[in-house]
Amino acid sequence: MSGLSLDARIQGRDIEMAVDVAEGEVLAVLGPNGAGKSTLLSVAAGLIRPDTGRVELNGRVLTDTDAGIAVPPHRRGMALLAQEALLFPHLTVAANVAFAPRSAGRSRREARAIARHWMDAVDATQFADRRPHQLSGGQAQRVAVARALAADPQALLLDEPMAALDVAAAPALRVLLRKVLCEEHRTAVVVTHDVLDALALADRVIVVDGGRIVESGSVRDVLSRPRSSFAARIAGLNLVAVFATPSGFETENGVRMHGLPDDDVGGTAPAVAVFAPHSVAVHRRSPEGSPRNVFGVTVTEIEVRGPIVRVRAVTARGRLELSADVTAESVAELDLVPGLDVFFVVKATEVAIHAVSTS
Repeated sequence: MSGLSLDARIQGRDIEMAVDVAEGEVLAVLGPNGAGKSTLLSVAAGLIRPDTGRVELNGRVLTDTDAGIAVPPHRRGMALLAQEALLFPHLTVAANVAFAPRSAGRSRREARAIARHWMDAVDATQFADRRPHQLSGGQAQRVAVARALAADPQALLLDEPMAALDVAAAPALRVLLRKVLCEEHRTAVVVTHDVLDALALADRVIVVDGGRIVESGSVRDVLSRPRSSFAARIAGLNLVAVFATPSGFETENGVRMHGLPDDDVGGTAPAVAVFAPHSVAVHRRSPEGSPRNVFGVTVTEIEVRGPIVRVRAVTARGRLELSADVTAESVAELDLVPGLDVFFVVKATEVAIHAVSTS
C-alpha cells in the first residue's frame, strides 16, 4: 500500500498498536505521558524493534519480525524530528542542512542548492553561516525542519516538535509546519500533547493510552465526541465510564446515568457519558425532579476564568474528577471553597452517551 503501515507488539512495554497512514496524510498522535506515543515513532523509524510486527512504507517492507527483516534507520526513507533540534554543533546551519544530500552522494554544488532551497522554505537563509549555539530555540528547530526535508524523506516523524519552544516560538513553527506539510503533500506522523498541533496540522488523529489506540477519527469528531478520558480532558469536557443494562446505563459503582445514547450504544458493551462543564449546576443539597444526574462531590479547586469560574471536584474516594462552570455570583452565594461537599447536577438532555471501541 502507499503510505505508512505499522503493526507492532512489544511485551515489555505493553504495546500493541496497528496504524495506517495514507500517502500524503498527516496523522496526529495524542495521549498522556507514558502512553506509548514516542515508542510508536521509534518502531516506525527502526530505533526500536518490536517483539512481533511489520512496518511498510509505500509498499517497501522495513520491518518484518517473521521474515527477519529490519532495515536500519538511515535507510528507511524517513526523517525523525525530535523535541530538541539536535543540530551538529561543529557545522554551520548551511552545512547542517546540506549534510543529508551530501551523505546520499549528491555533489557539493547540488547539496548546497538543496540546502538553500529548504533554508529559504523555512525562512532560515539569514542564519546560513551561524553555528547552532548562535540560534534561539525556535530558529534551531526551523533549521532542523529544513535539514529533515533536505533528506527528501518519504515520511516525516515529528515527536512533539513544539514542546521545547517558548510560547512565542511555538505558533510560528506550527504555521511553518502546516505550510510545508500542505505544500509538499508529505506523509507525516505528529506526536503531540497539544490539541492546537492536531487542529493546525492533522487530517486525522488517534489517541493512545496504555499502549493501545483508544480513539481514531477526524480531529473534530474526536474532540466533540470523545471516548477516552484524555480526549475529554483536552476538549474540556466531563467523561463518565458507563455500561448498558436492561433498565438503562450505570456507572461502575451502580449509579444510574441518564443521557442521550448514540444508535450504536447497546447490549452490555462499555460506553462513556460526556457533558460540558457549563451544563453542570452546583447545589448544596441534592435536588429532586425530572430525570437528571446527581453526583455527590468534594470541591478540590476553584479557578477564575474571566466572568466564569471553573469548579473542580472529585467524587467519593477520588474515583471521578468532574468540572462545573459557574458565575462568580454563584460561587459567593454557595460559599464554594476547596473541601466543601456539594452536588453536581446535569440534565439528561445535556449528556451524550457514546460507544467505546473494545478492539
